[in-house]
Amino acid sequence: MDLVKMGENAVKAKYDLQDRSTEEKNAALLKIAERLEENAAAILSANRKDIRAGEEGGMHPGMLDRLRLTETRIAAMAEGLRQIAGLSDPVGEVLERFERPNGLQIEKRRVPLGVIGIIYESRPNVTVDAFGLCFKTGNAVILKGGSDALQSNLAITDIIRNALSDTGLPADAIQLIESTDRAVTAEFMKMNRYVDVLIPRGGAGLIRNVVENSTIPVIETGTGNCHVYVDKDANLTMAVNIIVNAKTQRIGVCNACESLVIHEAVREEFLPMLADALRKYHVEMRGDEKVCEVISDCIPATKEDYQTEYLDYILSLKTVNSAGEAIAHINSNNTGHSDAIITENPQTAEAFLNGVDAACVYVNASTRFTDGFEFGFGAEIGISTQKLHARGPMGLKELTSYKYAVYGKGQVRE
Repeated sequence: MDLVKMGENAVKAKYDLQDRSTEEKNAALLKIAERLEENAAAILSANRKDIRAGEEGGMHPGMLDRLRLTETRIAAMAEGLRQIAGLSDPVGEVLERFERPNGLQIEKRRVPLGVIGIIYESRPNVTVDAFGLCFKTGNAVILKGGSDALQSNLAITDIIRNALSDTGLPADAIQLIESTDRAVTAEFMKMNRYVDVLIPRGGAGLIRNVVENSTIPVIETGTGNCHVYVDKDANLTMAVNIIVNAKTQRIGVCNACESLVIHEAVREEFLPMLADALRKYHVEMRGDEKVCEVISDCIPATKEDYQTEYLDYILSLKTVNSAGEAIAHINSNNTGHSDAIITENPQTAEAFLNGVDAACVYVNASTRFTDGFEFGFGAEIGISTQKLHARGPMGLKELTSYKYAVYGKGQVRE
């Protein structure tokens, strides 16, 4: 595979896209959404090949869930593109305008990042989400999906490229690296001559590999060891509902709850309620000594349990004596993704919001809402758990940079 040629094609495409109007981009997005739905059968056929290979290879159920496409999920991908088309185009937005004493007039304007590379695992919906957001913001994208989703990604990419050609836009606005050779991935991470930003989406191993080996600037989308803290002033019925949703609605996603923290004051009343609800979903509970005293079938937790993103029907549980202790425990064990507090005490809620170091912090809501679609971004390129350039769900604005436009009247520097 000629990565250099792909890089050259992407650079040409990015300059082409930067000259395109918002109306042209939106029309193409709507056409692609239509084509995805029209070709759902072909996408599902390709996805079944990936699912079959995953099952035969013993893929974990959580990863199979990430890999699996359905008509509903394809419809959601198409709807994401339609939402992106309906959003304001950030490119060209003037962020700031000022005049210097020497008469120079300076504007700070949003511009595309350029060529974005994305390395991701399992989830073929990322192919659509990533393209849509990059395309709307005038960025070309080179995708390197996992071998386990290759057939699905090929089918989706072909549909997008054909629709782009039919609308008179550059097909190379999206390119898929088809090789499954790790050496090709390693070479891709060194293509800083062509690729402006690299975004990894996947497990901890993938993200660490990209961060440590890329010569391209990286926006890190981290793993999700997400916590829910049940405060002494919590509505316990609400807490059960939120935790069941956060833990069981989809186990193979980064915003699922993996660890629960419980105030000692509600331990004896709350834990039996929760255990009864979780047993209906066959969730394995791993807790500290005080949790095990109340839940007879709870397995003793290890230190590693409190630091693990399970992506499975497993939940770690920890008791604390105060909200401050809960905050300290979470900050010591979370991945900076999403954490929540269940409480009716507004002062405790604010202390939690201010004290927990995470991209998204919730009061009385499920962590499952950490998602670009749910935030109204149409989709997301990933959940950034770092603090520079972007943090949390990365929508359109997070895929732009800025430049300074400086207007003069013959000024020279003395």
